[in-house]
Amino acid sequence: MRADENEIHRNLDTDANPTAQVVQAVADQKGMDPMSLQSAWNAIGQVLDPLFSTPPSPDADVEITFNYEGYRITVGQDGCATFDELE
Repeated sequence: MRADENEIHRNLDTDANPTAQVVQAVADQKGMDPMSLQSAWNAIGQVLDPLFSTPPSPDADVEITFNYEGYRITVGQDGCATFDELE
């Protein structure tokens, strides 16, 4: 991860679970145990996980944007993720 002021960028592994990776990234930023964060499955998992498990055509260039644990997060189907800390 690298930080540009309040924005953090991370490349997610498209062969792994994106929800778990988002939770881990947020936990890392907050210096917390991922298990202490809000359950992500109900919040984002049902929408986010299919982005990698059954992705749309690359031409679609799909991105999903959502709020989670004080961050505005955008995840692209290519695995690029941006975490923007909400104020």
